Amino acid sequence: MHADTECAFAPDSALVQVAAEMFAMLSDPTRLQIILALRDGELSVNHLADIVDKSPASVSQHLARLRLSKMVAARQDGTRVFYRLANEHARRLAIDAIFQAEHSVGDSPAHHHDSHPSRAGMSAR
Repeated sequence: MHADTECAFAPDSALVQVAAEMFAMLSDPTRLQIILALRDGELSVNHLADIVDKSPASVSQHLARLRLSKMVAARQDGTRVFYRLANEHARRLAIDAIFQAEHSVGDSPAHHHDSHPSRAGMSAR
């Protein structure tokens, strides 16, 4: 199915502004890294900080913004908090942004090749 037929909202939908805010949320490289790190499951702030090579305080600030936008959710276990993607759409946005970036830097994006690791389990684009 073509992507345009999956969305019935008109260009003048009130959700266009909110969608633009979602893109703004993902315009920060650290937040995009956090979304990509969470695509396989929940992680603690410290683990995320190690993955994105930022301080736990910085990662916590980014996570707070992502929580406000409802892209991530949290679960507390004692004194530790674990974060996960709130839904599949945040994961899909981040992956599609990376795929689009591949188009910007090369003529033959790796994601168009069946042997590319990110293609596992995905239908052809």
